[in-house]
Amino acid sequence: MEMWLLSIDVSIMCHIRRSSWVTFLMVYTGWLCIFTRAQMKIPPETVQKWAITLSEQINAIASKYSGAALLQKKLKDVESIIRIEDVDGSRLVLEFSEEIERMLGSKMKSVKRLADTAEDADLYHEFNASLKFDYFNSLLVNTMDDEGNFIELGGEFPLEENEHFNKLPVNTLMSDIQVPTNVYNKDPDILNGVYMSEALNDIFISNFQKDPTLTWQYFGSSAGFFRLYPGIRWTPDSNGVVAFDCRNRNWYIQAATSPKDIIIVVDVSGSMKGLKMTIAKHTINTILDTLGENDFVNVIAYTDYVRYVEPCFKGTLVQADLDNREHFKLLMDDLHVKGEAKVKKAMKEAFRILADARANGQGSLCNQAIMLITDGAMEDFQSVFEEFNWPDRKVRVFTYLIGRDMTFSENVKWIACNNKGYYTHVSTLADVQENVMEYLHVLSRPMVINHDHDIIWTEAYMDTVLPNTKELFKSKAHSLLLMTSVAMPVFSKKKETLSHGILLGVVGTDVPLLEVMKLAPRYKLGAHGYAFLITNNGYILAHPDLRPLYSDGKKLKPKPNYNSVDLSEAEWEDTEDSLRTAMVKGQTGTMALDVRAAVDKGKRPLFLKNDYFYTTINETPFSFGMVLTRGHGQYMVFGNVSVEEGLHDLQQPDLTIADEWTYCETDIDPHHRKLTQLQAVVRYLTGKEPDLECDEILLQQVLFDAVVTAPLEAYWTALTLTGSGVDEGMESAFLGTRSGLMRVIRYAGSEKRVGKKFLTRVDKENLFTVDHFPIWYRLAAENKPGQFFFYVPHDDINKGRNTFVAVTSVTVTEGKRTAIPGGKISVCHSLSSEI
Repeated sequence: MEMWLLSIDVSIMCHIRRSSWVTFLMVYTGWLCIFTRAQMKIPPETVQKWAITLSEQINAIASKYSGAALLQKKLKDVESIIRIEDVDGSRLVLEFSEEIERMLGSKMKSVKRLADTAEDADLYHEFNASLKFDYFNSLLVNTMDDEGNFIELGGEFPLEENEHFNKLPVNTLMSDIQVPTNVYNKDPDILNGVYMSEALNDIFISNFQKDPTLTWQYFGSSAGFFRLYPGIRWTPDSNGVVAFDCRNRNWYIQAATSPKDIIIVVDVSGSMKGLKMTIAKHTINTILDTLGENDFVNVIAYTDYVRYVEPCFKGTLVQADLDNREHFKLLMDDLHVKGEAKVKKAMKEAFRILADARANGQGSLCNQAIMLITDGAMEDFQSVFEEFNWPDRKVRVFTYLIGRDMTFSENVKWIACNNKGYYTHVSTLADVQENVMEYLHVLSRPMVINHDHDIIWTEAYMDTVLPNTKELFKSKAHSLLLMTSVAMPVFSKKKETLSHGILLGVVGTDVPLLEVMKLAPRYKLGAHGYAFLITNNGYILAHPDLRPLYSDGKKLKPKPNYNSVDLSEAEWEDTEDSLRTAMVKGQTGTMALDVRAAVDKGKRPLFLKNDYFYTTINETPFSFGMVLTRGHGQYMVFGNVSVEEGLHDLQQPDLTIADEWTYCETDIDPHHRKLTQLQAVVRYLTGKEPDLECDEILLQQVLFDAVVTAPLEAYWTALTLTGSGVDEGMESAFLGTRSGLMRVIRYAGSEKRVGKKFLTRVDKENLFTVDHFPIWYRLAAENKPGQFFFYVPHDDINKGRNTFVAVTSVTVTEGKRTAIPGGKISVCHSLSSEI
């Protein structure tokens, strides 16, 4: 017998009246716990009798007010038009990955157009040292002086709030320019670069027209300015400073250079005391900030002997992920100056580490460099380079002369110039940022000369630079607030400078991971199913168990190292790391795991058998995985009804659909962006918006669910009109289906309801969202059909409200298979303490 389970969660939300002796009452089918203040002896038989009586009463109430029997009968009546299909996970994972690949591919094409345009614009631009050019500075736009005139670089720049760009005021007809406070905004290099890059405006707009799902597009110049589309007004920090420098961003650094092995060698001899050591530590931290997950690093300190800043990393290179970079930064505080500088031993150790990495196929297998940070006081040092680096000079050596004293500058220059590196003098803390960035230009030269236009993708990150971004933390699933960026370097193609290898900057665009994961729609994965993305380093890009934020008072902030969470930390049942290893290698396959999933703030465990399906996303460093749960996750149910019949029931006042799901794509045409999903579905089905792109399978399911569940509206309404009225304390009844449809009736007004926020827009845990099914839905899916499961909510919105929820499910059969599309009904009732 094949069964279709429409999971009806009858949630009886009840407030509990307290008598003089009852402190708390918890009810579960078949048993009762009573905690009393009084010293009295109650016979066990009496308690058992109370439990049985109360169990019968609340089960009767749940059955009556849920309408579960009515829905079961309705499903039996329509079995002849129901079709159950197996969900082929191996096929589905490939379909999803191909959709994601197409989506990400369109972003890469947009970035390629930007790079080509920028290079052509530079090719035909002649540098003019006396150029005067009045551009739109994002910090100054729309700013007037005391006489009512727009200030220089701050002309009129129309801004309009835009839904697509996080409701920020933007100008979709023009980009504008952000310049860090420490860069002169009218420097000739800035003016020429801004003038040249004006050619990008038309491409920004054209890209957005071709692909309306694009978000921010930009060009980060090696001179320091940042051209952003659409244009915005930039907000400085509380001190009026704009610290953002595009050249420090991961997308810029990764695109500007190839993967690299870096050994930082720092002088901690007695001559480095005081300000010199402070500058040296800041220099190390800044170098560490320029490294990413594809780089490898170690830090060595030296006086008259060599010591590793982290002894555990002795003699090796470690991945420059966020954890290791932050660990090195913390260890900087332990550096203390003493003794005499013996650089020769430190350089030998650094060369040995890099040579071992090359020989053993470890590290980045690409660029190698040593960063020497010193005040220049050193003994005979030339022989170490002759022995370990000449004549091939496989390792570049960059030198940073610390402090105002130039006595030993020739030594430091000689080391850099004779080892294909770069020498910089860092005399103050203010010099550090600009001077450290120079090494990136040197390492980019081979790429420029060879014209290697490698497209890079960053790890997941949370953009907190743009204004008002933090407001989104409260409105979307935390695990899907992250984004990734795709970027490409821009090189000078001028013949006279081609051999010099000049990097002009980096172009890129941001890709919200929310938009990527929408391509694996929830309804196809079932109540416990989910999709996830990881990088080729095993770090999570998107996963429902990734929680990147924490509460700091009333504010939500990103957790430390939130974007370097390994897949093994989320899928901890994979004790052999088989899943992680296969995905990191870019393999396609499947595996099964017995897992324990927690719902309702971890209070309720579910024991599931999950099938994992995974594959690579071509042309990217990402792998995609998805999970289907054995049982209800294995099947999908289809039923045919007419559009006219479905539309009638879909527009009833008690019905809603999941507004975070994509029934119809409303983000392509700007005119559709203000439509809710229900409005978009209705306008599409009535022919008013035939150009909307809609999910035909999901529409078919939601229309069928609307028709099948329609009798419940009349049933619930009839209960409110009976002569005896609704039982005291009964508050709500509701139903939900796998298609994201919900029906809700409120038996009591808001002033009388204990669960005032239950099933409202803020009650995310109990609604269908982009990254999970409701708590009550998931519990009903694992409960025995036809029986009620009672529980007390522990989620942030409903805990402590003296309410409980009862859930059940109904079935429909076809052949020998069982499918669970899922539907949930809830009633709210108050319990009296008089038993």
